[in-house]
Amino acid sequence: MTREEQYKATLAKYLPLEAVDDVFVFLTQTNQVKMRITPRRNSKLGDYRWPQPEHPYHEISVNGNLNPYLFLWVLLHEMAHLNTHKLFGTRVQPHGHEWQQEYARLLANYQFPPDIEKLKQRYIRRIPLKRQLMLDIEAQLHHYDPDYKQEDYLMVKNLEPGTRFCIKGQNDRIFKLEERVRTRFKCLDEADGRRYLITGSALVEEI
Repeated sequence: MTREEQYKATLAKYLPLEAVDDVFVFLTQTNQVKMRITPRRNSKLGDYRWPQPEHPYHEISVNGNLNPYLFLWVLLHEMAHLNTHKLFGTRVQPHGHEWQQEYARLLANYQFPPDIEKLKQRYIRRIPLKRQLMLDIEAQLHHYDPDYKQEDYLMVKNLEPGTRFCIKGQNDRIFKLEERVRTRFKCLDEADGRRYLITGSALVEEI
């Protein structure tokens, strides 16, 4: 097996098969990218690092525990950061207008399952991109997890007022849901007595 075949075989373990060739070209031919597949990280799904003296190359990492469609969704997010950096350097905001345009352009070139595709088309239809719709898409993408169970993906917006909960993976803080404020929810932190606005798509565990 050639190095190219080995590289594509590795990508095929994580990506939808129809995306492998195009992603391979982006990572190895259009750009020279160090691609890292990481263990699960609760703090983030992926990241991008631009070339610097201590690592003079583009670097993208994505959590390896993601299902293929969510992996692709996150990878395109980081690919958009790379393209934006090539065009504008550090002169623009990380998720500003320029990045949003590039992310929408990349997303338009890849196909997702029909339920995701419908949401994706709404998402990329106009700039600025809607953060709440992005979170809804990411939540829907979890339906393609091989061990998906609906009860494992309880979200703030599914809770009744007065419910006590913690953010999934962060059980050191307990909140109580108070009321909806547009697309977010006002919640009381029982430890410090302060109120926070939490997105309705945040994954939670009921107490």
